[in-house]
Amino acid sequence: MNEQVNHPKHYGGADNTYEAIKVIEAWDLGFCLGNTVKYISRAGKKETDKTIQDLQKAKWYLEREISKLQCYLQ
Repeated sequence: MNEQVNHPKHYGGADNTYEAIKVIEAWDLGFCLGNTVKYISRAGKKETDKTIQDLQKAKWYLEREISKLQCYLQ
């Protein structure tokens, strides 16, 4: 069985310099942008039949971040 908790392959795996969690933490992305990166990085890798769903989730989090920033800037 593939590892699903600690460094799962669909997020890059422990040996990958660009594992999703490492990028999210290194760039200090926060919740919404972090989830955007997470869903983009796993699209087509965790469940290939849910690629579009992962990209839609990434879009949802990105739009939420944009809305938050727009409210802050007004």
